[in-house]
Amino acid sequence: MSQTTQRYSVTVLQECIDLQTKKSRDYQNPTSNITQADYYPSGCLTILEIMHAKMLRMRSVMEAMQNDPTYTPNFESLEDSAKDMINYASFFVTYSRGKMDGQDITRDFLNRKKV
Repeated sequence: MSQTTQRYSVTVLQECIDLQTKKSRDYQNPTSNITQADYYPSGCLTILEIMHAKMLRMRSVMEAMQNDPTYTPNFESLEDSAKDMINYASFFVTYSRGKMDGQDITRDFLNRKKV
């Protein structure tokens, strides 16, 4: 598939990559000892819980918009939240494969000591 005929979803994925890269500069910057894995004390379960909370926020905003045509979100847009969901899904896969920065390879996908 040529560059001009690639699916628009690939463009969205690139936007998610750019967003993830920018946020990682803030959250795992070189002057901090915090690694990405530190944010997920229960591994994939924590990531899933974050995704669930994000989904609930999106649902709440959508219901507000559905019930009040003049309603506009105050902070994060639905599109921003959807991009975050894509990135968290990539974090879930990364952690489940044991490839997240700072992840202890002696622990499983739920951050429990391997037996």
